[in-house]
Amino acid sequence: MQQKPPILSESAVSRALQEFQISATGQQVAQIQRYTGKLLAWNEKLNLTAIRDPLEILYRHFCESMFAARFLKESDGRLADVGSGGGFPGLPLKILRPDLQVFLIESNVKKATFLAEVVRELELEGVRVLVSRYEELDEDVAPLDMACCRALGEFSSFLSWSGSREVACRRVMLWVGSRDIEEIRRNPGWNWAEPVAIPHSLRRFLLIGERAS
Repeated sequence: MQQKPPILSESAVSRALQEFQISATGQQVAQIQRYTGKLLAWNEKLNLTAIRDPLEILYRHFCESMFAARFLKESDGRLADVGSGGGFPGLPLKILRPDLQVFLIESNVKKATFLAEVVRELELEGVRVLVSRYEELDEDVAPLDMACCRALGEFSSFLSWSGSREVACRRVMLWVGSRDIEEIRRNPGWNWAEPVAIPHSLRRFLLIGERAS
């Protein structure tokens, strides 16, 4: 049976990554192509993303997730993606940083099944899909070097969980709107870097916090 051509061309993926100053190998570009195809196929039955256009998915989900890789430290070996949904930002970061040990935390069983299928399809090692609410996890993921969330919205609860003695997360990374920044920075226990504007976006920022000692 003949394999379907990729939904996104190699040149389209490479061009988008370059606009975000992201360097990727040919294998990583191919993984993005395969991932996009699977996401759109499953999206017909699951509400993984409201975006239907492949190019917009590339820019909004993959590039915005991968843009954060430049702010990861070499010591950020254990990363949790909380409320992973369609796998963003955890899986794109894993594609760029194969050395990461990634926990994809997703309470929806069907979405977690999709995540496990993507991990299998892309032959990614060092990824665990945890079907659970993040508040119910502690020693399952601890200690964490980095906790990320892109579409969670429950910032105070997320920060309390991340900074708890049980989870012991050193750093957090949030994809946020400009209106959320001041509210988030009022949460105690974290030292915040200046917000980083995400390319091709007027209102979305990357906000990184270090747990206060």
